[in-house]
Amino acid sequence: MVPAGGDGNLEEAAENVPGTLPGAVAAAAGKLINIDNGGTLTDICVIDGDRVWSTKTVTTPHDLSKCLIDGLTKASRAIYGEDDLMALLLSTEYIRYSTTQGTNALVERKGPRLGLILGGTLEAAALQASAQQSGLLASLVGARIETLDPALEGEALEAAAVRMVNSLCSAGANRIVVAFGGSACSSSETNLKKILLRKFPPHLLGVIPILYSHEVVDDADDARRTWTALFNAFLHPAMERFLYNAEHKLRQYRTRNPLLIFRNDGHSARVARTIALKTYSSGPRGGAEGSKALAAHYGFRRLLSMDVGGTTTDIGLVEDGVVRAHRRGKMEGIETSFPLCDVVSAGVGGSSIIRAEGKGIKVGPESVGSAPGPACFGLGGKEATMTDAFLLTGLLDPASYFGGELKIDVERARAAITEKVAVPLGLTPEQAAQAMEKAWVSKIAASLKDYAPITRDTVLAAFGGAGPFVACKVAEALDIGRVIIPGLAAVFSAFGIGFSDIAHAFEAPLPSNDATGLQACREQLLLQARRAMFGEGVELEQCRIEESLRVIDAEGEHHIALGADQLAIPAQARVSLMLQAVKPISHAKLAGEFGKASQDAVSTAKRRTLAGDLPLYRVEDQPAGATAAGPAVLEDAFFTCRIEESWRFEINQAGDILLSRH
Repeated sequence: MVPAGGDGNLEEAAENVPGTLPGAVAAAAGKLINIDNGGTLTDICVIDGDRVWSTKTVTTPHDLSKCLIDGLTKASRAIYGEDDLMALLLSTEYIRYSTTQGTNALVERKGPRLGLILGGTLEAAALQASAQQSGLLASLVGARIETLDPALEGEALEAAAVRMVNSLCSAGANRIVVAFGGSACSSSETNLKKILLRKFPPHLLGVIPILYSHEVVDDADDARRTWTALFNAFLHPAMERFLYNAEHKLRQYRTRNPLLIFRNDGHSARVARTIALKTYSSGPRGGAEGSKALAAHYGFRRLLSMDVGGTTTDIGLVEDGVVRAHRRGKMEGIETSFPLCDVVSAGVGGSSIIRAEGKGIKVGPESVGSAPGPACFGLGGKEATMTDAFLLTGLLDPASYFGGELKIDVERARAAITEKVAVPLGLTPEQAAQAMEKAWVSKIAASLKDYAPITRDTVLAAFGGAGPFVACKVAEALDIGRVIIPGLAAVFSAFGIGFSDIAHAFEAPLPSNDATGLQACREQLLLQARRAMFGEGVELEQCRIEESLRVIDAEGEHHIALGADQLAIPAQARVSLMLQAVKPISHAKLAGEFGKASQDAVSTAKRRTLAGDLPLYRVEDQPAGATAAGPAVLEDAFFTCRIEESWRFEINQAGDILLSRH
């Protein structure tokens, strides 16, 4: 096997992929399609003015483009009364897509085997400054690390480089990252790239892609830049294969514009203009954007969100109208060179594997996903999950689960819980299911508490397919008195993507720390922005330009906003210009208000649970202003919520639900 350059971003791969030329942006408005691809389910949200259609389909991990097309076809059926994917896509202006595949891959450590070549002043110890770094380096790279002697040059350097590549390949690496340390890191990496391209021409069979850290990002912190490159190399292959496959399939239906990828920074861009690393937690960032809109609409100063899917619980915070983020975003607790939303993905979800461990119960982080899925799905799964437990306790009804489209089997759930939890702990299956719920709630509550302090004005937002299940119990564990469940809770991250615009960000160091240097850098970045936005089918004049300076000096790193005032650029500092071009596009909308409860909610059935026969309230049957007290079960086509005693719910005209403890 031989190496080839690549993996800097998905654009490089596009050069050799047919059908990836930029598409023109349609002048006429049309529908907006938002897609959130999760480990277990894929959510589709179609927005047309004030109308919204939503649906779900089971994720097909063997071919993610299949569940994409299946979900869109299902959405067309909801809109037109019959399958008409062509009509849906031809009437759509933008398709925005997000995924938790990268998040899940890191959580479960499923991805390519990376090799690492270090050079210059950079040593492996610098990448293991914390226990988190040491553990993750062991998982992603292991012993596949080679270090170049900085004194080597000429033929000796070439021979060493060839030997190291061959050694890493023999050790099982199927992707290699090259990272040098020191002030000459960029030129040193460039020199090595020339050598390897000459020794191993990329047109040969069996190429192994090589990613050079300086091509991913300009960052003077060698360890941080290297970790950024490692993360990008790990995420790139799966994202590339799926996204281009999906885009090609969509083009067969003559979509008006190329597929847009929703990124962790809250904006969207074409597949060919997207760095793989920025797709990390892009699904949860959709939930964060939705939470931001929700907090602004209802006046929540502090909104703590839990987006509970099949594999993870994604946690975020909106405080004073701002989504919590880091200039140096973290992945798995490790700092990267890019700004990322501060979303923590805890390894607990509706499909998390739950088993007895000693005298206790272990929840996750492993997940059965959608294939084979929870035992109750009847698709071959043998592990016990929280979905199985909720079915056994009676919270879920086989007749109404997943809108009645996915049949679940209580006896399969009972068998899995009996074998994996009940028998080892000496419990009945029902007792085991209740113990599983307690452990599940405890892990989610602990993850929320670790993420942010709980204050008196904290409101909990519960969404995702599994978020509303026992939201009252989670809130009680945190001493939170209010919970909001969006009307589109089951697809809320997909809905939240609808608040994003098309944008690209750029950064470069100033050639000189004065007005001349600033102007030269601005002209350079504006040219890059113009080219990038042209690739989106947009002229730069249609965009909003946002600029700031990043300054690194003896006091640390800080930012200076660029405005009309006279700017004093620090003379003795590393100064970079950050420029972002934003093209606003159509957004989703929110409506509704609380505090207007005017009538009792309507219950026409009972749900038999281990806690007794509880009143069942179907969300779609409730008038605006409907309210009722627990204990009860509240059910939508795609989510179920148990309202505990001492809690009350109110459903407003937008279908949003406020749970209040009294």
